[in-house]
Amino acid sequence: MSATTLTGFHFAVTALVGLVSNATGYSASKHVPLWELLWFSVVANMSITGMNLSLMLNSVGFYQISKLSMIPAVCVMEWILHSKHYSREVKMAVVVVVVGVGVCTITDVKVNTKGFLCACVAVLSTSLQQISIGSLQKKYSIGSFELLSKTAPIQAFSLLVLGPFSDYYLNGKFISNYKLSSGAMFFILLSCSLAVFCNVSQYLCIGRFSAVSFQVLGHMKTVCVLTLGWVLFDSELTFKNILGIAVAVVGMVIYSWAVEVEKQANARIIPHAKDSLMEEDIKLLKEGVETTAVKDIELADHKMDETLGPILTPTHTS
Repeated sequence: MSATTLTGFHFAVTALVGLVSNATGYSASKHVPLWELLWFSVVANMSITGMNLSLMLNSVGFYQISKLSMIPAVCVMEWILHSKHYSREVKMAVVVVVVGVGVCTITDVKVNTKGFLCACVAVLSTSLQQISIGSLQKKYSIGSFELLSKTAPIQAFSLLVLGPFSDYYLNGKFISNYKLSSGAMFFILLSCSLAVFCNVSQYLCIGRFSAVSFQVLGHMKTVCVLTLGWVLFDSELTFKNILGIAVAVVGMVIYSWAVEVEKQANARIIPHAKDSLMEEDIKLLKEGVETTAVKDIELADHKMDETLGPILTPTHTS
């Protein structure tokens, strides 16, 4: 079964799990406008289709370069959309991670016009989708699993309808041409079950941390795949791979440290801002009390003048 259609089944099972969870009361359903869910689903499906087309039309090396470019793309898009700024330490850590993963994964690099355009669409749509996961959770105060439960049915329906046509363009075969054995069905169901945990972890990580942190963790997966391939399956691991893995791990350690430093700096700024706000409120309150007191004295003097004026003024008789 081809990738896009299989992804549709993944989201269908995820939607089913979300429906059961809502029905049994394990999760609460919060309102999110339908147009927001539709817009998000279109962007997410463009990401899936774009990544599949990029992998088919480009070499594996250029595909890895496009994946690595998602970290700077996310940083730039968050700066444009949400005016988010990153510290120098975080930027340095991201560069180290990208260099390390690039050294250990990029081999041959071949690209063509169609592949380049598909890679650009994939990078931009994936970055926007991951940023939107975090922004929607904050905007509507909705949990990661609750948001996934709302977007999964729309993605499942659209991918199951359009996915076979996309896969036909990629492979030249419709889903009806595949012969599904019992073994194939077992692994399809297994992949659908694992996809639920994968989807939940993506939404949870982005909601709890950020899209950039999710990208860094994603590259840690690449490092683990290379390492476990060498340990379990005796895959070849060259000096170039080892060097890239080492650099990537160092970059991830630096990133964790940089994020923690940024959190501590923000934690120091917030109480200071609160103290400044309280001082400003007290100052304004004092000014208001003094101004009110002066106005009260002036008003009392004015009333006294009006009362005593006719009494104190002498009357003239002719």
